Amino acid sequence: MGKNQKAGSQLSSSKDLTPPDKPAEGDIPANSPKFQTTSEGQLGFPDRVYLLASFIFQNHHLEKPPAQRLVSYGKRRALSLPRVKDEEMQRTAYELAFNTLKYQELLEDIMIDSCFYLTQPMPDDLMCLVAVMLYDFQDRKFLPRERQRDGEIEQEVRDVEKYLLRFKTKLAASLARCRIKHDLLSIECILPESLKTKQERSSSLPLYAWVNTLESSLDEVQSVLKSAGFSQVKSIGQLEGETFCQDPHCGDILVFPAQLKAQLYTTKLLSNHKLIIQDKSCSLGPQAVCSLLPEEGDVLMLGCFSALTVSHTACLVAEKRKGVGSNQPTVYVCVSDRTDAQREELQQAVTAMGCRNVKLIPEVFQSLDNDDKRLQKVRVILLNPKCSVSAVSNPVDFILQENGDTELLQDLSQGSIAPSRLQALVAQQRKDIDHALKFPRVLSVVYSTCSSYQEENEEVVSRALEHAKARSEQEGEPKQANFRLSPSPFSIPDDAAGPEETEPFFTLEPSEQSNGCFLAVLSKEPEPVVKEAPRDVLVRANAKGILERIGTKKEHHGHTNRMKKTSHVPNSQPQFSAVKNGETKGSNSTSVCGQEFTNRRPSLQGKAKAMRVQVSKNTGSSSFSSTKTGNITPKRSLSPILDIPTSSPRTHSASPPAAPPPTPVARTRRPPQEPLKPVVLVLPTIHFPSFFPAHPNYNKWRDPAQSVPLSRSSGGLSKEAMVKSRPLF
Repeated sequence: MGKNQKAGSQLSSSKDLTPPDKPAEGDIPANSPKFQTTSEGQLGFPDRVYLLASFIFQNHHLEKPPAQRLVSYGKRRALSLPRVKDEEMQRTAYELAFNTLKYQELLEDIMIDSCFYLTQPMPDDLMCLVAVMLYDFQDRKFLPRERQRDGEIEQEVRDVEKYLLRFKTKLAASLARCRIKHDLLSIECILPESLKTKQERSSSLPLYAWVNTLESSLDEVQSVLKSAGFSQVKSIGQLEGETFCQDPHCGDILVFPAQLKAQLYTTKLLSNHKLIIQDKSCSLGPQAVCSLLPEEGDVLMLGCFSALTVSHTACLVAEKRKGVGSNQPTVYVCVSDRTDAQREELQQAVTAMGCRNVKLIPEVFQSLDNDDKRLQKVRVILLNPKCSVSAVSNPVDFILQENGDTELLQDLSQGSIAPSRLQALVAQQRKDIDHALKFPRVLSVVYSTCSSYQEENEEVVSRALEHAKARSEQEGEPKQANFRLSPSPFSIPDDAAGPEETEPFFTLEPSEQSNGCFLAVLSKEPEPVVKEAPRDVLVRANAKGILERIGTKKEHHGHTNRMKKTSHVPNSQPQFSAVKNGETKGSNSTSVCGQEFTNRRPSLQGKAKAMRVQVSKNTGSSSFSSTKTGNITPKRSLSPILDIPTSSPRTHSASPPAAPPPTPVARTRRPPQEPLKPVVLVLPTIHFPSFFPAHPNYNKWRDPAQSVPLSRSSGGLSKEAMVKSRPLF
């Protein structure tokens, strides 16, 4: 018993697994020999990798009931993992532990069938290390591990390795019997079908990398890649060899074959933060936020995401406002679930990407409200809640890169999520989205998950919309305060349903080309637009007297300009401001057109007097009255257009009295009304042949031989003269 306690204390108080030398910038840790798996030619891993993997397996292994427990792994306790600065070592350890979790039951059968568990004096606390090393032992066909040139020696690892080598033959025989018993061509056949499919997809997933436009540009990155020997193709299906293509959904994302990661490091694009490798499912949310963000607005991010997602969001919104103004939109990030060290690490990573518009909020999101001064300009919320990650084919890489929940590894290793864990995730997702819809200044909420369960996707969104609508109705909020589903920027219209019909949700199904994800855009309902026919607008404006006021105002301000234009232009084109009820009338009391035409009479009267004297001298004709302009105008020129009634000619005296000035029409004041946009009506040219012979430029546009004689008897124009002087429209 003392030996067991000693071994357990050694395992729990193991030294920090941080390697003494961190790889230099630009090195290729993924290609380092000490991290290559058996399929790549390397047999085994360093001692630290096995020890770290045993910690992970201890925290996440499936614990059976005592009656069904064949192998005991010691007392279940949450061990704090040693801090590992080498990300590649950490990823390798998690991958090794995850594979051990997938085959936990098979490994236990081997240990029992070979009598290893019963005959070897191994403490229970070291059985986690035994399970991890046994999986790697059978994966390399029970060949001995190559000795590592560097790295510290862990005595526990060396002891377990010695025991396994002693039982090599019995362990191999036991594995063969298990395969025969279950009729397995390989141990992968024992996995659930869904897990086998994900495992096959993960080996062929391409690399996705977005361009950091704060440090570079898409053209520059493509130029560097082509100079390094890469060639660009049109689609992901054409990726082969040293090629790359542009993602069909996100224009700033480039796609590469999976095996080109080492060669990308040689271009220095990754080390200089110009090209950032990240899963595509994490980039759709920032792209949607960028398309929804107005010119004056900030972004609020909450949920489960990495510094890469924050940097991508900040980069996109800053690029959108480039050249518009000096103030960049601020990206607020809720980091209440992170320690101080993790917050500092996040801020440093974002700063290294060149982002200066990111601010962290340490408070819990549920405690924030609309009165918070930091959130006054927030218009879009990006919600990436903790989810089951069930649509991801490589969950280990995804969880580690996106700061995911490692507690999901045990469920994911079995191919499904436990109902109790799924319910806990859904409950938290509902709380987050319900609170996000309570901010009145927020215009859009982007909800994104990497789950394949409807309980986390469609059902959460639909229920949140129903609750938000019921709350707004209860509080008496206007309809514009309600959120509704909006098509995402990546939704493709359904041709059968019409160009405007799109799916309310965007779902990217998991495949060999990408992981799956779900995205929903919730936007506030726009203000209702009342469509009214133009004729109805004019009728309503006439009833309120708006047209008359527009005409009066135009008379008052444009009278001087009209007088100047009329005195110099021989043929004027009167423009009328508006039309009442779609018709024109000659009444000078009701029609705006009639008023404007009548108001021109004083200017024409004085002009007519001077012309009358000149005509009397030149032609010897009798004088005529000029008090009514309509009497000297051809009837067919004005009557059909203005519908002005003509009066019968009358006999004029030799010296007619001067016409009295027009009496202003008294108008009752109306309360101020909202003016409508005036309708301009341009009439054809109107000629006054009896006035213009006195004009100095008359001979330039009229032949003197065509002068129109005046009729002495009628005091006006003769019938033949009226026919000749009729204007041609």
